[in-house]
Amino acid sequence: MIVDSHCHLNYGSMMEDMDGVMARAKDAGVETMLAINARLSEYDEVIALADRYDHVFATVGSHPHEAEKEPGITAEQLIEKSTHPKVIGIGETGLDFFYEYAPRDLQEANFRAHIAAARATGLPLIVHARDADDLTITVMRDEMEKGAYPAVIHCFTASQALADATLEMGCYISISGIVTFKSAKDLQETVKTIPLDRLLIETDAPYLAPVPKRGKPNEPSYVRYTAEYLSDLLDVPFDHLAQTTTDNFYRLFTNAVRP
Repeated sequence: MIVDSHCHLNYGSMMEDMDGVMARAKDAGVETMLAINARLSEYDEVIALADRYDHVFATVGSHPHEAEKEPGITAEQLIEKSTHPKVIGIGETGLDFFYEYAPRDLQEANFRAHIAAARATGLPLIVHARDADDLTITVMRDEMEKGAYPAVIHCFTASQALADATLEMGCYISISGIVTFKSAKDLQETVKTIPLDRLLIETDAPYLAPVPKRGKPNEPSYVRYTAEYLSDLLDVPFDHLAQTTTDNFYRLFTNAVRP
């Protein structure tokens, strides 16, 4: 069985065919999904999906793109919303200097608030890092000195330096369908350096569908394509890759109830 450790079930066309999405995921061997909250204003939507399906869990957080629309988020806000029994993580949060839809200072402030919430609750932090490797490392190290917190770098496409630094901090790294793209040679080489016991897999659906579905709306069932690709890339039997990444998910997200 496989876990899709990061998907946005309330986005795209999935909401129009959710039972179909779930059925296809089951057929592909996906046993659990983590539905990510990217805007606090959409928290109730994400929770409703987690409440509807036993094998769907949720997070609470605000994406760095939203830092100007949802500024000044406090750890207390996040902690309060994290008390729902299906919430098992904090995020997604982080820094995005590629699009820079929000000022950097607002992104960093929200990032630190999410880290404080993760530290206080013990729930894993889901980190988005794009074109912001240096400050991501600086902030995460600075906050680690205040007290440890569990974390995963989701949809990893960054540098070897970020991989090394976050692994040293005890973080996990999650790989999306981007790794299957022909243009992702650097990422493919970096993935080979990630210890198997720190590896997660995800879709980031409805975005970034893996080959052979590239260009189409993504959905949780497609995480199997990424798992199959990683099995070949890492020269690891598929069943072992699937079992290990699944075990890793439950080791990190300790509040997730395993089927």
